[in-house]
Amino acid sequence: MSFVTSQLALRSITKRLSPMALSPVALSPVALVSLAVLVCVSALIAPQALAQNMALKGAGVLDVTSGEILQDHTVIVEDGRIQAVGPARSTEIPRGMEVIDLQGHTLLPGLIDMHVHLTSGGGYHGYERLKLTDERRAILGVVHAKQTLMAGFTTVRNVGAGSFGDVALRDAINDGDIPGPRMLVSGPPIGITGGHCSDNNLLPPEYGISGEGVADGPWAARTAVRRNIKYGADLIKTCSTGGVLSKGTKVGAPQYTVEELTALVDEAHSRGLKVASHAHGAQGIINALHAGADTIEHASFIDEEGIRLAIANNAALSMDIYVTEYILGEGAGAGILEESLEKERMTGSTQRANFRKAVEAGATIVYGTDAGVYPHGQNAKQFSRMVRFGMTPLQAIQSATVTAAEVMVSITCLEFSYTQAPPSIKSIVMSCYLASIAIGNEFTAVINAMISRPPLDQWLSGANYYWFFTGVMLCAAIAFVGVALRYSGRTYNPDSA
Repeated sequence: MSFVTSQLALRSITKRLSPMALSPVALSPVALVSLAVLVCVSALIAPQALAQNMALKGAGVLDVTSGEILQDHTVIVEDGRIQAVGPARSTEIPRGMEVIDLQGHTLLPGLIDMHVHLTSGGGYHGYERLKLTDERRAILGVVHAKQTLMAGFTTVRNVGAGSFGDVALRDAINDGDIPGPRMLVSGPPIGITGGHCSDNNLLPPEYGISGEGVADGPWAARTAVRRNIKYGADLIKTCSTGGVLSKGTKVGAPQYTVEELTALVDEAHSRGLKVASHAHGAQGIINALHAGADTIEHASFIDEEGIRLAIANNAALSMDIYVTEYILGEGAGAGILEESLEKERMTGSTQRANFRKAVEAGATIVYGTDAGVYPHGQNAKQFSRMVRFGMTPLQAIQSATVTAAEVMVSITCLEFSYTQAPPSIKSIVMSCYLASIAIGNEFTAVINAMISRPPLDQWLSGANYYWFFTGVMLCAAIAFVGVALRYSGRTYNPDSA
């Protein structure tokens, strides 16, 4: 648990805690990592965040699943990964390891922002956006990635970037070329002609400009999904309604028919990718949920039916309830059009009221800020607004850690295992699934190590090697069919005991 890595938050998808089931436990709104504490700790260790080996000693560690602060703990980081977390008195620090004394400070897992635009900047809106070349956006992305990491956000979901700039940024971070958070990226958002996020409506018709994300009709939507996957997308972003910052679109007006959205979602899900749907208006939200979208972005005008449907579909809401303050306070100076300012005046307060309703109803809400509309590195400002408008401090932290991590997991056997397990043994079931993967990998490694030795070098030479593994997979398939025929599926409500 540190800002060094969010591997624990992302890979250890422990147990889901519904917002309505959470309590502040021993945390006061101030103690809850009052952002003062968060920033303080970040400032202390961020300059050393690239160090591969360190011991963070004497800190309090926030257990984000229970809300308990574990006092006087030590965190051991080796080769850039957390290897141990335990009481300082009993956790041995390897000889020669750099020790950072954090007594009086509190650590928590690296935070996750589920809605950012790292290749966009808060100072470039409206016609100012037209000044930015792809190359300039790429350079801005490098700057913004470091700002985001140093703010304590070690994982982000980049939902929309032109020319696959987010793919390049992700790969550069993964290759160690530049510092930045772990990124899941969508590439260009997909939507309708003249729509929000997909098209460019700033230029007059004589330019004949059409956005790279435009895809009209079910098959065009499928083609666009395939294109984004081809060039490296981790998820798909689409727009089911108009938007605040797009010229000529109405915030609440639906974009895409249910048929088009269903084709897009089906194509993405068939390839193992989740779908994030920008949707402000109530009908657009419902359309996206009926189509199977995994997350609803903004959800400003969501109604009771939309909240009910989101809960029933296990879809998450990402509601950027801080950004309205930047748009209305500083947006005009950043180039935001008066048309957009007026739309935000109609949207912001309603979104905050509906955020409270969604929290009270027990909807799954993840931490998403829309950073890039406002300056990067200020992502944490939304925590206080989430508490102000209905969450407990712990709920807000969980929205940016364990809840976000769970929602980011791809549609795989892991997610199936999670949904099929009662809440009390979800961690055990997922551990068993991961253990089965490890056993399979170990089996393959052992066979490959032995084929150079007699008699296996004779038995498994040439085509026999492939026939052997074909036979193993056939046996596994037969066993699977036998189990599947007898299996009665059940999706457990996270709130049920």
